[in-house]
Amino acid sequence: MTFLSGITILLVYQLVGEVTVRLLSLSIPGPVLGMVMLFVTLMMRGKTPDSLENASTALLSHLSLLFVPAGVGMMSHFGRIADEWLPITLALFLSTIITMVATAGVMQMTSRWLARPESPGGQRDE
Repeated sequence: MTFLSGITILLVYQLVGEVTVRLLSLSIPGPVLGMVMLFVTLMMRGKTPDSLENASTALLSHLSLLFVPAGVGMMSHFGRIADEWLPITLALFLSTIITMVATAGVMQMTSRWLARPESPGGQRDE
């Protein structure tokens, strides 16, 4: 019964995120907003309910099955993908490079921001 309760919690947050996105005309996916709301709720609560932990563990153990529909979609549109291979390859390559550069930049800025300045004696200021 705890698995069913955990799945219900996940689906309720997804529904609330979807409804919020539709009502406010936001440009993010509803499930993403629902996941952010669930994260905030769990952070405020300080712990994860057992039912939610059981459901999420069960879903994660079967995560590879969730990629089957995407693979089937790729195979059913293989002709179109073959026709458009160059723009698809360029988009994937450029988006990967841009993501890596942006991530490195954010990491450097965060490292500098979080680093404590050291005093002349080599000791960190407390």
